[in-house]
Amino acid sequence: MIRFLFLLLFGGSFAFGQGGYEVKYINQTINIDGKLDEEAWQKAEVLKNFRQYFPSDSGLAVNDTEIRMFYDDKNLYISAKMYSKAKNYIIPSLRRDFRAGGNDNITFCFDTFADHTNGFMFGTNPYGVMREGLMFNAASDNSFLNIFWDNKWKSNSYIADDAWISESVIPFSTLRFKEGSQLWFFKAYRFDTQTNEQTSLVKMPQNQIIMSLGYTIPIKFERPLRKNGANVALIPYIASKVSKDFEAKDPATIYKSGIGLDAKIGVTSGLNLDLTINPDFSNVEADRQVVNLTRFDVNLPEQRQFFIENSDLFTGFGSLITNPFLPPTGTLIVGNQLYSPFFSRNIGIGLDTSTGVNVQSRINYGARLSGKIGDTWRVGILNSQTAEDEEKGIEAENFTVFALQKRVFQRSNIAAIFVNKFDPNSESVSGFNRVGGLEYNLQSTNNKWIGKLFYHHSFDRIQQENPFATGLLLNYNTRKFIAKWSHDYLGKGFNAEAGFVPRGNFFHFNPTFGFNFFPKSKVLNRYSFGLNYDQYESKGIGVTDRKAGPFVLLVFQNTTRLLTTFSQNYTYLFKDFDALRSNNKMPRLLAGNRYKYYTIDANFVTDQRKTIALNFNPLLGQYYDGRIISMSGNLNYRFQPYGLVALNYSYNDIKLSTGNNKVYVIGPNIDFTMSKKLFWTNYVQYNSQFKNLNVNSRLQWRFAPVSDFFLVYSDNYNSEIWLPKNRALFAKLTYWLSL
Repeated sequence: MIRFLFLLLFGGSFAFGQGGYEVKYINQTINIDGKLDEEAWQKAEVLKNFRQYFPSDSGLAVNDTEIRMFYDDKNLYISAKMYSKAKNYIIPSLRRDFRAGGNDNITFCFDTFADHTNGFMFGTNPYGVMREGLMFNAASDNSFLNIFWDNKWKSNSYIADDAWISESVIPFSTLRFKEGSQLWFFKAYRFDTQTNEQTSLVKMPQNQIIMSLGYTIPIKFERPLRKNGANVALIPYIASKVSKDFEAKDPATIYKSGIGLDAKIGVTSGLNLDLTINPDFSNVEADRQVVNLTRFDVNLPEQRQFFIENSDLFTGFGSLITNPFLPPTGTLIVGNQLYSPFFSRNIGIGLDTSTGVNVQSRINYGARLSGKIGDTWRVGILNSQTAEDEEKGIEAENFTVFALQKRVFQRSNIAAIFVNKFDPNSESVSGFNRVGGLEYNLQSTNNKWIGKLFYHHSFDRIQQENPFATGLLLNYNTRKFIAKWSHDYLGKGFNAEAGFVPRGNFFHFNPTFGFNFFPKSKVLNRYSFGLNYDQYESKGIGVTDRKAGPFVLLVFQNTTRLLTTFSQNYTYLFKDFDALRSNNKMPRLLAGNRYKYYTIDANFVTDQRKTIALNFNPLLGQYYDGRIISMSGNLNYRFQPYGLVALNYSYNDIKLSTGNNKVYVIGPNIDFTMSKKLFWTNYVQYNSQFKNLNVNSRLQWRFAPVSDFFLVYSDNYNSEIWLPKNRALFAKLTYWLSL
């Protein structure tokens, strides 16, 4: 029993892997053209015999893949030859940072500190389109990959008669590693649309996610790796903006221009310093609007480059909403965090007291020191200062975050965080809010056990009752059986102003269990069923929210997936609620009422290899004291390789005792990729709740590595009178200068 508890809490000491590979030191100039006609490639050892992961996780790949690597003082070189029987590859677009599902591609994952926990992901396709990302928490869930990271490397592809070939060079300055090390861990996986195969260099079971860092091989460098001189990159920008607010008392055209600077400094080979002065994030892609049917805020992913690298050190604390049976759709997860003591999107967001709406505020500067120190320690220090805006009633704010992580055993870690937010212009110390916390994060070596245990405490000038948060998450995942237990408690006096806290003063628990079956069928690949129970309680009230019921997951051989859930729902209203989502124009449901209602919802994702693909999420049934018909998702049309046309939709027909309302967000997203360097994205979003039509057009020209020119046009109309609300045209030029 004692041994079982020890293994449960701390995991074992060895990770899955197979074989090994020696990366030879070869000093030869390489032309990155995908043809592999240099002598160095003939000297490099070959990795092959890829194993099936889908549709079966046993047996060799129908079309094998061969990988070669070598290195010199400054770069790591990697090539892959993907054998194929035809040239009819699926390439959705030429846009960088594509998702892997539904197209032909190869992905390489490097665990540079050999800890099976954090890594770098690089991928490419038959047209040489590149993608990269940062992996954390062992990449054991789709949400543990950050695709917004951007850095310098080069790749190209060549299509031969019997294969497509990828050739890439990754500067060591792009990676983080321990100086003098010779051992990394590595994995590669391939999506082959012709055979409908997903294959992996390392054999791994289908119940595990294909990118998991728990399944790797060791790679040994012939000579110890050295830090190659100063690793400094300066990224200056110049920007100009013209805008007009038609709803202002005195509408006038406003012209603004600005300059700023970002810098990335490699303090050591594992520790990086990010600096930003007067940053401007207007070039970041617009968030997709959603109809939020809940009574609480949802969080959207951080896309600003300054906050990306090692972001898990700062934002990975707190509790997650996880569903081990939710099919990976290749889309971003929205609202997957139940609570976090620090949420970086709070920096640069302020409340406009004249309108009551959150708006962007100016950031004066930011500094982040983050990365690895030693073999088992990671550290993160962040400080950022926002500016005051007297016209909008926005106060200046200073954010300081300190995070420390110590790896224990093979893949688990103990982590601590301290967050301090205060108004530097305040004459007293009353304007501060602080949160400190400690966590244990569990990652067993075979990925069967994943979990965390945390305690956080908030500090204000006047302390409140129970100013703490605590929780436990434990997932058990095997081929035939999956189970999850999580519970969280946020005390009445817990206050994390720099974090994401959509609700407080509750006890939450969420057990889930289910069974997997893999039948021998030409149609059905997998089916799963189980039970999910999610409940919130509040002291003095009892149960305030509950969603419970069975679910069924069907995965077909052509990759189509259907997850269906039948739920009993229970809701107690703490305060009046605009359940009709009428923007407070129709009567609210009154506080103190209790509702029990039943719904059925589904997530349906069709074969993404098809020219037309659908992601469909219906919700039908009772809703408070009435009923609801809800449909959301997107319909995609691929005109390869030049882009995608997507119709994004969220339609909700609600009927309650207080009235009826139809609320929806709908609009196309047209993504043109004229080349691998020129992208034009166009969003049109109509939101009936706010009677707003939003147009966002974004042109990006990558004229040099990680150097861009952006031209962004945005327009908002009041759809009730069809007059403009605000309009802006923005231009920005950035350049990456390596020193």
